[in-house]
Amino acid sequence: MYLQFAWRYFNAKKSTNAINIIAWVSMVAIVFITASFIVVLSVFNGFEGLVKSLYSSFYTDLRISPVLGKVLTISSEQLKKLSAVKGIRDYSLVVEEKTLLQNGDIQTIVYLKGVDDHYKNVTAVPSKMIRGKFDLGTSDEPGIVLGSGIENAIGVQSDRSVFPLTAYLFKPGVNINVVDPYQAFSAENIATTGTFFIQQDIDNKYALTNVDFMKRMLSLKEDEFGSLEISLVNPEEADRLKKEVKNIFGPSYIIETRYEQNKGLYSVMTLEKWGIYGILTLMLIVAAFTMIGALTMLIFEKQKDIQVLKAMGATNRFIQKIFISEGILLASLGTIGGMILAIIICWAQVQLKLIAIQGGTFLIDYYPVKMVPGDFLLVVMTVAVVAIVASWFPARKAAMQPIELKS
Repeated sequence: MYLQFAWRYFNAKKSTNAINIIAWVSMVAIVFITASFIVVLSVFNGFEGLVKSLYSSFYTDLRISPVLGKVLTISSEQLKKLSAVKGIRDYSLVVEEKTLLQNGDIQTIVYLKGVDDHYKNVTAVPSKMIRGKFDLGTSDEPGIVLGSGIENAIGVQSDRSVFPLTAYLFKPGVNINVVDPYQAFSAENIATTGTFFIQQDIDNKYALTNVDFMKRMLSLKEDEFGSLEISLVNPEEADRLKKEVKNIFGPSYIIETRYEQNKGLYSVMTLEKWGIYGILTLMLIVAAFTMIGALTMLIFEKQKDIQVLKAMGATNRFIQKIFISEGILLASLGTIGGMILAIIICWAQVQLKLIAIQGGTFLIDYYPVKMVPGDFLLVVMTVAVVAIVASWFPARKAAMQPIELKS
């Protein structure tokens, strides 16, 4: 019954027009804040999905690396057992080392990653080529595929360079404190074959070559590698398959999922999302003060009704429920309106690309949008909590009014 009273009070004509104005202002404020909630979170989801897809182009579902040092020993028996695990699509043997690349007088430090022929099956790097081709050469005639940032830093065009680069790799076990520091390095010419473009952090850091060249330069044994990268049939099963792989390789190996390989990135994105949520919640709390004002003025308007209801036997709790329901009604209408508005805006952005990203340096030229049902539920729950808390104070005041009927 208290819901009927709340609805009647909402529709009834007020003696003071300001009450209606404040009520509508509070409801419109909730509409726009709810829409802002969903639109901003949806844009963030779009960017988050884009960044994760870019990183998934380079980082594999699972990676095995040594607990200590840079070299791990992998036996043929372990590889055979790994191949037998259901859910593993393919794996690649990798050797990675920090390297000095030189082009004439220009030098830059890169992470040179040697990979085998299976690498194209575990990552999407070959599909991200913007120049040249994905040709890593052989041990004796190595080729190098550069990240776009490295290509700019070293001053070459990978598909047109006439002269090879020189790669300097530090020799393991050699004392660097020598008269000629170059004696502590292995040096060899390496031809540029192509350029990939994925994401700035990756493009500015990595270059790729073949694993046999890296093993020869670093004097590694046949069964010694830097890491083993694995792709899965279903990436969602990474945590389960990680345990199976752990049983094969034992405690002397670190096995990481894609999330664990980029834990800092994922943690920052999560913190950013909750930061956005906190800012929008503060905006909602500010808007809730207009609701408190509207309900307070409505209580003054309906003092006689409250007195009559109490005289007829209504309890304080019943009176309080009426005005809390009034606040929830205002918030509900505002939330529904906000969600409809947000859906229209997000749909228009996806279909018409209304808002562009300025500068033309990003992978896409418009703001990506991804609506997630969980965000709608989160917004509804947040608005409901704020509305109940905001309504409680004036509703409590209305409920505590004493009966003062006069003849």
